[in-house]
Amino acid sequence: MSKYLSSVAQTEFDSMVKHAYQSAGKLRGAVTLRSGVVGDTYKFRKMGKGLANQKASQADVTPMDISHSLITCTLENWNAPEYTDIFDQAEVNFDEKSELASVIANALGRREDQLIIDAMASGTSTHTDITATAGFDVASVRQAGAYLDGVGAPMEGRFILFNKTQKQQLLGTTQATSSDYMNVKALVAGDIDTFYGFKFILVDDRSEGGLAGGGTSSASAWAFHRDSLGMAVGIDIKTEINYIAQKTSWLVNGLLKAGAVVRDNDGFVEIKSDDTA
Repeated sequence: MSKYLSSVAQTEFDSMVKHAYQSAGKLRGAVTLRSGVVGDTYKFRKMGKGLANQKASQADVTPMDISHSLITCTLENWNAPEYTDIFDQAEVNFDEKSELASVIANALGRREDQLIIDAMASGTSTHTDITATAGFDVASVRQAGAYLDGVGAPMEGRFILFNKTQKQQLLGTTQATSSDYMNVKALVAGDIDTFYGFKFILVDDRSEGGLAGGGTSSASAWAFHRDSLGMAVGIDIKTEINYIAQKTSWLVNGLLKAGAVVRDNDGFVEIKSDDTA
């Protein structure tokens, strides 16, 4: 195998990974994103609410004294490496390159999703956890919506993350006579992805962790607004390809430096359900 790889081949592969990455992760578009971060931390700024006040003629105005705070997000370094000989210049198989590009992109996309899920799991919501003892149902979705309505979260940008069992429960616990039934059926069938103002995102079983539960007695779904979570990216997905003489192979590595944090404790709530119901 030649140890020389053209820059054209490297550029082509990096572009393939970036193209695959756009559909690999599910949650980047569901949070507030800051890219191009320099350093290991990023401080998201949180601005408090203001309250209008009356003013008598000739009196001085009274400042609202809006509070400001900084939420620190710590960035982590992640790699998705693999040894390969598919970059042998004598015979480069395009299909194999595509497969490797997808594997790298999907691995980093799932990791990015997990950073966001873990940020919520380790955060502290101001709302009491919603408990759906009979399984994930419309009532729990309504209650999550009521929580966000109460804090004035905009309708645009609301999401719910749920797992495969909760997806089944949502349809199974809705009676055929309910006016919600057709919308729930369309949601589960994939015809729509929005219900009660929430965009639903199904999180599959993942080695990275996924959602808590999944076959246990308790599973966690998360309802949240986009502005309540932040993701900071220092190194967006990129690849590097190096020839390792001891292996007589190329080491292909996908790189990501990113972190996620809760920006507003009012903007998310955990929905706990019986995953065996």
